[in-house]
Amino acid sequence: MEDYGFSTKAIHVGQEPDSATGSIITPIFATSTFVQESPGKHKGYEYSRSGNPTRAALEKCVAALEEGTAGFAFSSGLAAESVIVDSLPSGSHIIATNDLYGGTFRLFEQVKKSGNQLEVSYVDLTEPAVIEQSIKPNTRMIWVESPTNPLLKIIDLKKIAALAAKYKLISVCDNTFATPYLQKPLQLGFDIVVHSATKYLNGHSDIIAGFIITNQAELAAKIKFLQNAEGAILSPFDSFLLLRGLKTLAVRMQAHCKNAQTIAEFLARHAKVEKVLYPGLPDNPHHPVAKDQMAAFGGMITFFIRGGSSATIKFLDNTHLFSLAESLGGVESLIEVPALMTHASIPKEIREKNGIADNLVRLSVGIEDVDDLIQDLDHALQAI
Repeated sequence: MEDYGFSTKAIHVGQEPDSATGSIITPIFATSTFVQESPGKHKGYEYSRSGNPTRAALEKCVAALEEGTAGFAFSSGLAAESVIVDSLPSGSHIIATNDLYGGTFRLFEQVKKSGNQLEVSYVDLTEPAVIEQSIKPNTRMIWVESPTNPLLKIIDLKKIAALAAKYKLISVCDNTFATPYLQKPLQLGFDIVVHSATKYLNGHSDIIAGFIITNQAELAAKIKFLQNAEGAILSPFDSFLLLRGLKTLAVRMQAHCKNAQTIAEFLARHAKVEKVLYPGLPDNPHHPVAKDQMAAFGGMITFFIRGGSSATIKFLDNTHLFSLAESLGGVESLIEVPALMTHASIPKEIREKNGIADNLVRLSVGIEDVDDLIQDLDHALQAI
């Protein structure tokens, strides 16, 4: 199916009709173990931590969408990230984007620094010269988000991949915000793609899941071993739901992007909005790279409210369609304040240094009617 289009792959790869019954939908194989014909002789599965047919169908599908050769479904995005770090030698150094999801920052700083003797330098990855200055003898990896969370910076993935190859570093891209529908980091030279599949890949806010995809056999073997050894696997039920979500990923992303573009343009004109960060706006400094690198500009918007934190809280208290909640990427629209919610684990001085102010609002724009969403935001802004 390599020559098929994105939606065709999402609907069909790994999801052939069930050979036993003809079921068009991949069954939920709710089993912990599999009967063997004789010791070591089985039909490809022996224990569901090591492999499960429902999960295997999902892994094959997501790997195909990212143009990778191996995919691994995890119990959460952070479980996937933990395995990536565990694949490195103890005492390794990672260069990571300074605008990083709070959970990843917490994992690095409060877990892996002590458990793995990990070193991390947080730098502005939009500046390649800064990256080269940060490389140490023990540097093993470059960790990228693009778009970043929450400031929506766009990192030039081709440049980062080339730099990583030059210094023989493993390059990792968190592709959660973009999804493979908008960009494919492996095709741009990256070694590993990681997802919080909870978000756009699933799209329905009803599971927690993570994913790793690679096209390098040696990395795939390490990840497979560590996932099995650590047991951070996705259940058959959640694998079934995620497969269901993938079938509509393309049409959902089209709607997310279209709505977000319209809303970003509305917010940019609003008197009570100080600044809008959205790569689809022509005056955004990251617009040229985003236009070259992405098929569209995504469903996430961040912006600053005039009037500081008190005005921001009042604004949040007056939205109705935009639900105040963490997470993103579902069909419904969500709103949050990163400084108080998703990025609260990052110390205040670091947040402020990176531009994550208390009046910064993050929108996950859903696929509702855009006029209703604009009316909801306008009502809340007028209430300030």
